[in-house]
This record gives sequence, C-alpha cells and structure tokens, in this order.
Amino acid sequence: MNDDIRSRLDALSLALEPQPVPKHPYLPIRRDGDVIYLSGKTAMTAGAVAVTGRLETDADVERGRRAARICALNLLATIEQEVGLENVSSVLKLTGFVASGPRFYQQPQVINAASEVLRDVLGEAGDHARSAIGVAALPGDSSVEIELIARVRGGGGDRGPA
Repeated sequence: MNDDIRSRLDALSLALEPQPVPKHPYLPIRRDGDVIYLSGKTAMTAGAVAVTGRLETDADVERGRRAARICALNLLATIEQEVGLENVSSVLKLTGFVASGPRFYQQPQVINAASEVLRDVLGEAGDHARSAIGVAALPGDSSVEIELIARVRGGGGDRGPA
C-alpha cells in the first residue's frame, strides 16, 4: 500500500482487516488481464456479521450505511491482499445488494456509503458505475452485500486468483 492511500485510511480512522479464505467453492477475486472481479463481501468484521437483518423503514438507513461501509472496507482489504490498492487504476462497477423489506426504497442511500468509502480511499480511481438492488435475504443475515469490478495496473491473461 502506498503512503497516499495509507494516509487517507489513517485520516479517516479506517482499518483494513485481513480477509479469510472462503469456506465455499469460489474465489474471492478473479483476474482477467487488467480487470479484477471481486466476489460479494458482506458486513463481516472480526469473524462475524456486524450488521444483520432486513432494512424495513427509513430509520434503518444509517444501519444499512454502516453495513455498506464495512462491505467496502472488506473489498478494499481483498484488493490490498491480492494485488495492492496502489495498483487500482479505476473502480469500474459496484453492485450493492440490500436486504430490504417490501416497502423499503432507500437502497441507493445505503449503498452511497460504500461509494463514499471508495472515493475517500482511492480518490478519483474510486469513482464507478453502480447498481443498488433490494433483495429478500443475504448470506449470514447480512444487511448488505457488495461486489466490485476494477481495473488494475499490470496485466496478463486469465490467471485465476489475482
């Protein structure tokens, strides 16, 4: 991690937790040339889902935003472990899934928190296209799950895990 990114994380009082090896048959990251595809990350911290349950009312937005920030940090931690955050030239697409009750329509406001973390940590390289989708349930009863696609410096063919 370069000093600029480390300084941004420190200034924001953010820390990246080591990410566990998946327990299921998938890769946390897949690289194809200069593009990386990250599997969805939930609001897991210290080995447990930190923010659980469906978001039902506007009063739940801040709880969802907290979950989205954790998801974004988990994505950044995966990138740092696998290719280094300094190698991200641009975040291309972020897809956020929000466990939502039938009358909850604030998915974009929830996922904004993840978008803000990416921009704050990566600068302009963190700007991205995005979708925010409401779903009935997510793994581990997480309130939010987010997946990401990014372009990185350096390349090569499909090498499986980054």
